[in-house]
Formats: sequence, C-alpha cells, structure tokens
Amino acid sequence: MQTPTPTKKVRLDKWLWAARFFKTRSLATNAVTGSKIRLNQQRTKPAKEIHIGDELIVRTGYVNRTIIVQTLSTQRRSAKEAVLLYKETPESVQRREHEAELHHQAAALRGRGMGRPTKKERRTIQQFTKGDTGTQDKSWTNPD
Repeated sequence: MQTPTPTKKVRLDKWLWAARFFKTRSLATNAVTGSKIRLNQQRTKPAKEIHIGDELIVRTGYVNRTIIVQTLSTQRRSAKEAVLLYKETPESVQRREHEAELHHQAAALRGRGMGRPTKKERRTIQQFTKGDTGTQDKSWTNPD
C-alpha cells in the first residue's frame, strides 16, 4: 500500500474527491457551492486551497462529519489510502453513531400499515375500489 504523495497546493473540491467523500469532482464542487462543506467554520469556494490541519465540516445526506486534514493529495486512490488523508474527530464519530442509532430506532417504531401496502393489501384495495370480484368481466360474453 502506497502512502498518498504529499503536494503543496490542493483545491478543496479536488481533495474531497481524492478523499472519496464524493464520486466525482463535479459533485464535490456542487457540495461546496451549495454550502454542504465548511472550511474552518466558514463557507468557502471550490477553488480554495486547503492546508494540513484545516478543519472541514462535510455534510453528506443527513450525516455531518468534522474532519481534520492530515495529508494533501490530488490523486484518487483506494479507500484504504483515502482514509489516511483525514482524521475524523472523536466528537463527530460519537455524534454520527448516536444519530444512526436514533434513525434505526425511528424505523423500528414504524407502525403496521404505514408506508406501502403489501401485495395482499393492494389486492383488497383494488377489489374494493373497482368492485372487482376476481373473475373476468362478463359484459362481453358470447350470446351462444
């Protein structure tokens, strides 16, 4: 496993892409311009140069991560090597795990009958709304 090659100047959007927070650079650019990324508690632009020791708040979906930049790299490598580019703060890890647990508990508390109907429920709804008895339509039957 190679360590990421250190570079002096790296754009924020390129580093986010290399650290595998986003699949493409354009997604990283859109996240920065959409205020999903904060650099040292400030809104920033995609072309802003980052430095080792900078604090980033990265929001992907409903998850907020507070990370510290450990190494700069412009090359996207394997996930094992991408993890070496940053370090997530312990408070961020604890908060993220707590939010994941709350999300899991909320899903477990979903009542019966909430959400999409089952196949059986869908058939009974169709039968009720269309007056369908499950037999073929006999309005066109042959008079013979």
